[in-house]
Amino acid sequence: MTWLPGRFLCRFLLGWVGLSAPGLAVEVKVPSEPLSAPVGKTAELACSYSTSVGDNFALEWSFVQPGRPVSTSQPILYFTNGQLYPTGSKAQRASLLQNPPTGGVATLKLTDVRPSDTGTYLCHVNNPPDFYTNGLGLINLTVLVPPSRPSCSQSGQTSVGGSAALRCSSSTGAPKPVYKWIRLGASPTPSPGSMVQDEVSGQLILTNLSLASSGTYRCVATNQMGSVSCELTLSVTDSSKGRVAGTVIGVLLGVLFLSVAVFCLIRFQKERRKRPKETFGGSDLREDAMAPGISEQPSERADSSNGLLERPPSASTLTTKSKLPMAV
Repeated sequence: MTWLPGRFLCRFLLGWVGLSAPGLAVEVKVPSEPLSAPVGKTAELACSYSTSVGDNFALEWSFVQPGRPVSTSQPILYFTNGQLYPTGSKAQRASLLQNPPTGGVATLKLTDVRPSDTGTYLCHVNNPPDFYTNGLGLINLTVLVPPSRPSCSQSGQTSVGGSAALRCSSSTGAPKPVYKWIRLGASPTPSPGSMVQDEVSGQLILTNLSLASSGTYRCVATNQMGSVSCELTLSVTDSSKGRVAGTVIGVLLGVLFLSVAVFCLIRFQKERRKRPKETFGGSDLREDAMAPGISEQPSERADSSNGLLERPPSASTLTTKSKLPMAV
């Protein structure tokens, strides 16, 4: 099997060397427009030719990835000497619509197409001694993949007067999906000047935010295979109202603290007034208490006759007299 590419290459070079020799031309026809096929389906890459098929007739299909030169193409299958030889990574899924392809139809069938099958396919017919053309046709194939569910995110300053960026992106999708943001609900849509979106990147820029900018926003990702969406809720806050609310709360807390302090002080005063006065028991001594058996006498007594003051007998004298025995 290893001799096939070398043998086919020799025939191909032989065709190029004989370009100036007289003979018939090989004419290959392929679609002028790019082809597309949904992922998982079968793609038919039409290729037809006109020439007088001889013993040296050969057909090759090859593939090159997007963005790479044709010279880097990789073979998919060969037909030579009446035999078909699939090769490469697509060998299990590649075949010819007509086999053998000697009736002027060289269409390629590729089953269960995958995103990696997107690229350029080369249909090359070589039929010496037809040397006047290269017998080559190129077909661009795009495998269609529906967009995956996008992810929505937001960033920026979501306060009144600020700006916010809403982003939307699908990880897969071919062709690349386009994105469109819409505002949900009955709330008014922001003015065009404050709402700018990029359908390619999926970014929505909202400027000069107001409280009316709050709401739910939906991003829709769309391509030929369908549409999917995601949603997020934008909440715009007013920082000035926050400062006023903080001030009010602080004042209320201060008033509450002062009220509690006054209440405690008034209650303390009331309890102090209700407390009973301090009394003394029978065993307590007072400085002005009199000894038992002695009546309190006035400290000074006025003599009505002479106006002289008569001092009463002292307590010691009375005490002494009271202790003398009584004579019978």
